[in-house]
Amino acid sequence: MKSYPPLDFSGLNTYSIHDRYSKVTVDNFARPLPPGSTLKEFIASLPEQLLGLDFPELVGRLAASHLNNRPIIVGMGAHVIKVGLNPILIDLMERGIISAIALNGAGIVHDTEIAMAGRTSEEVGEVLGSGAFGAARETGEVVNAGINLGAEKGQGLGEALGEYLLAQDFPYNNLSLLATARRLKIPLTVHVALGTDIVHIHPTANGAAIGQTSHQDFRLFSGLVAGLEGGAYLNFGSAVLLPEVFLKALTVARNLGHVVNNFTTANFDFIRHYRTMTNVVNRPTMGGGKGYNIIGHHELLIPLLAATLLDRLAER
Repeated sequence: MKSYPPLDFSGLNTYSIHDRYSKVTVDNFARPLPPGSTLKEFIASLPEQLLGLDFPELVGRLAASHLNNRPIIVGMGAHVIKVGLNPILIDLMERGIISAIALNGAGIVHDTEIAMAGRTSEEVGEVLGSGAFGAARETGEVVNAGINLGAEKGQGLGEALGEYLLAQDFPYNNLSLLATARRLKIPLTVHVALGTDIVHIHPTANGAAIGQTSHQDFRLFSGLVAGLEGGAYLNFGSAVLLPEVFLKALTVARNLGHVVNNFTTANFDFIRHYRTMTNVVNRPTMGGGKGYNIIGHHELLIPLLAATLLDRLAER
């Protein structure tokens, strides 16, 4: 059997660490903060590495978009609503910082339940076995009534349902994205995949009305994306549906001759996903601008983003 002697390392060529480029230096280290420090001081104390660089840079780009009167569009999944972030988003809507919102179908279910009852998100495991999952009467009746009425009036789904919630004068409309967007006349579009949402199993569901109103919202969303040059698109917690919708809206806008190259994108989620990295962060900004991927819990990072952005804007 052939033997393999160990290598002799005595002749290894070496160099001085002082002559080598290093990606990390003590100048980049985080700085401990004393009690009572400000948010600005906290951000400045972060290590100049990875998200410690990207997060302040993203905030700066969002602030520049807002100050230059360019749109900041938020696309989001329902989890953002379920972890209690509507007040943060509504505050940014009231301040004119968020200029449009895109929701998936689950988003309108949870947002409507918040408006009606101030509560949402059932324990699926406890009711799935009996076939009771998604069978809350009021949810199906209200969501579908708003959609069906909107189809008759030629409205998009988000506008129609927001208007319907306001007309019912529900007790928690002030915490509803749909109702707030309609009150402020901010575009809110809804992008539905039929069969994914509990309201589709209710007897009042009308597939034609859902398709008509949601397709109208896609056309509206495409128009919003067509004006995104110099602005920003933020994807909060939608792993598949809204990244696909965004990419299709962007391509139709460019196909029709709109210049949408230099803008900012960012994905906020707690898991890395293929579509968000490809369809939100990387592909759309290949011709200009920059994309960011922020991994972590929504209930921490989105309030931090909002607070840091407001702090930055207050400096101007």
